[in-house]
Amino acid sequence: MDLGLKNKRIVITGSSRGLGEEIAKQFIEEGALLTLVARNEEKLKTLVNKFGGQSNGHNYISSDLKKDGEPQKIANEIINNNKKIDVVVHNLGGSQGSAEIFAHQDNWYENWKFNVGIAIELNNYFCPHMIKNKWGRIIHISSSNSFSGGTTSTGEAPAPAYTCAKSYLNMYSKVLGREMAKHDVIVSCLIPGVLKSDGKHWDRLAKSNPKLVENYLKNHHAIGRFGKYEEIAPFVKILASKHATFASSASLNIDGGYI
Repeated sequence: MDLGLKNKRIVITGSSRGLGEEIAKQFIEEGALLTLVARNEEKLKTLVNKFGGQSNGHNYISSDLKKDGEPQKIANEIINNNKKIDVVVHNLGGSQGSAEIFAHQDNWYENWKFNVGIAIELNNYFCPHMIKNKWGRIIHISSSNSFSGGTTSTGEAPAPAYTCAKSYLNMYSKVLGREMAKHDVIVSCLIPGVLKSDGKHWDRLAKSNPKLVENYLKNHHAIGRFGKYEEIAPFVKILASKHATFASSASLNIDGGYI
């Protein structure tokens, strides 16, 4: 299937490893031009060089988007450097190590900013650019926790602030999508189930307490296992493609039958 992504400029945040890296790889298969954004410059450089580097039209920006004013700065830099932005994938996110339901409000705000606020600030600059070009795709990566509520604070993966932030992201994506649809800018939300990333919570827990992880998968995933990056990334491409014209404000669950 021709997705119409050849030579489209794709911006991906949180793209130096894990799901972001896999999304980047799969866009390369479609002949897209990548702008990767993450904190780790060495990993970004290695990845972009693997794709053929700047001579093949790819580039990267190393940035900590949590810093005040940084999203505005980076958005302007990306637009000025690339002239035209076609697709933005907001893959940046995470629980920030927050597991306490009675955490201070600053902790809740930190999670909101990391999982939602940065995307909003970037979109405030990318959306007018796409409106001017009369075409665009914006995809937010959410979480199945945003629908289920996740586990309790004494459960296997407590992340109340993260869970609530992702729920906010879902509704923001829907509201923004309604406003942008008339400009042929399609905004959507992809909602993956739990993925096990090297060195992250579930990877560490699988080594330290395999029985707990086994119990979690048995009780929360009909498929009985964690998702794989390569099972999620193809759906990002579909939502970014020329075929996504009726997907305004769509929320797409890819969660292994999350219970």
